[in-house]
Amino acid sequence: MIVTGIDNGTMQKPPLSTRQIVNMSLGFFGIQFGWNLQLSNMSAIYEYLGANADQLPLLWLAAPLTGLIVQPIIGNMSDRTWGKLGRRRPYFLTGAILSSLALLLMPNSSALWMAAGLLWIMDASINISMEPFRAFVADMLPEEQRARGFAMQSLMIGLGATIASALPYILTNYFHVGADAPGLHAIPLPVRLAFYIGAPVFLGCVLWTVFTTKEYPPDNMEEFLRQKGAHSGPREILSAIVNMPATMRQLCAVQICTWLGLFCMWLYFPPAVARNVFGAVDTKSALYTEAVEWGGNCFAVYSIVCFLWSFMLPVLARALGRKGTHALCLLCGAAGLFSVAVIHNKWLLLFSMVGVGIAWASILAMPYTILAGCLPTQKIGIYMGVFNFSIVLPEITASLCFGWIMNHWLDNNRLYAVVAGGAFLVLAALFVQRVQDRTEPARQKLSPISATT
Repeated sequence: MIVTGIDNGTMQKPPLSTRQIVNMSLGFFGIQFGWNLQLSNMSAIYEYLGANADQLPLLWLAAPLTGLIVQPIIGNMSDRTWGKLGRRRPYFLTGAILSSLALLLMPNSSALWMAAGLLWIMDASINISMEPFRAFVADMLPEEQRARGFAMQSLMIGLGATIASALPYILTNYFHVGADAPGLHAIPLPVRLAFYIGAPVFLGCVLWTVFTTKEYPPDNMEEFLRQKGAHSGPREILSAIVNMPATMRQLCAVQICTWLGLFCMWLYFPPAVARNVFGAVDTKSALYTEAVEWGGNCFAVYSIVCFLWSFMLPVLARALGRKGTHALCLLCGAAGLFSVAVIHNKWLLLFSMVGVGIAWASILAMPYTILAGCLPTQKIGIYMGVFNFSIVLPEITASLCFGWIMNHWLDNNRLYAVVAGGAFLVLAALFVQRVQDRTEPARQKLSPISATT
C-alpha cells in the first residue's frame, strides 16, 4: 500500500479501491457470523436448559457488561500499539482465536451456569475483535471514503448475519440434519452444528483481513512513543469521557434509545414467535424448535435487507443528509416491530423484518460516520470504545431491570417486549434531530458504495 503526499508532517491517506475496502472489512463478516449465532440462538438455548422468561435478561448480562469493560480498554490499548501486525490487527486476531474456541464449546453446555459462563467468555472475546474494526475504518480511509467504509462494514455484517441466523434452518430443511434422540442432548443437533461451522468461519475471515491489509504507521514514531508513555489506563478513559465532543454526546442519546429497542427484540423475538405465532409453549416440543428456527429465518431476512440497503445509504445521505437518513431508517425499524403485534402468520413476519433490516443497516453505519469526523485522529480507538458505553449501559440496565418489568408489568408476554422495542426506536429517531453534524461533506460529493476508485 502506497502512501501519497505528506503535508506538514501529516500522512495523506490515499483513496482505496473497492477491493481493498472489501479486504479490510471481511473480518467483520466473520465477527458478525459468530455474533449472530449467539443472538439468534442464546435465548432458546437458555430455555432449552430450563430458564424462564424473567430470567433471560439477567442471563444476557454478559453481552453488555463485557462490552462496557473490554471495548474502552482495547480501544485505548490499540491506539498505543505498534508492531509487526500494526495497530489494530493484533486485537482482531487475538479475539478471533478466543471467540472460535468459545463457539466450539458453547453448544455442548449441559446446564444454565455453563452456558452463561461461556457467554461471558465469548462476548469478551468478540469485543476484543470488534472494537478496533470501527477505528480501523477511520485509520485507513480519507474523510470522503468513510461513509463507504462503514457502509461496507454494514454489507459484511448483513451478509454474515443472514447466513448465521438461517444456518440451523438450512441444516434441518436442506441438509436433513435430524434432532437427537429424546433426552440425549438439551441443545438440538442443528444448533450445535451451526456453532461448529461458525468457529472456522470467524477465524478464517479475520485472518483474511489481517494478512491482506497493511496499516499505516504513526506519522511521527518518536512522538507516538512519547505519548504512549504519557497517559494510559483509567485516567485516559476518564479523560475521554469528560472531554468527549458535543456531537458525540448528542449521538449517545440516540444510541441509548436505539439499543434499548434492539435489546428488547433480540432477547424476546424468537420466544415470542414460538408462543404467539406458532402456539408452542413446551420448549421440549418439535414445534417449539421449528418456531425458534423460523425466528432465526426472520433475523436472516432483516440481515439480507441490511446487506441490500447498505448500498442505498450513501445515496440517501446525499439526498437527505446523514441525520435525515438515520431518522427515516429508525422509523422504518419501529414500524416493523410494531407490526409484529398484529401478525399471526409466520410468512408475514418476514415483511416486518424488512423495516428492521433498513434500520439495522443505518445503525451500523450512520452514527459512526458522523462520529468519526469529530474525533481527534490520535484517540479514535479509545473514543470508539467510550462511545460503546451508549450501547452497553442501556443493555445492562435492561438486563438488570427488564426481568422485573416482564414479571410485574408485562405478564411475561414476550410480544409486549418486542413492541416496546419499536417505541424505543421512535424515541431514537426524535433524538437524531438534535445531533450537530458539522463535518458532513457536501451532499453532492457523496459517492454510492458501488463506485470504484
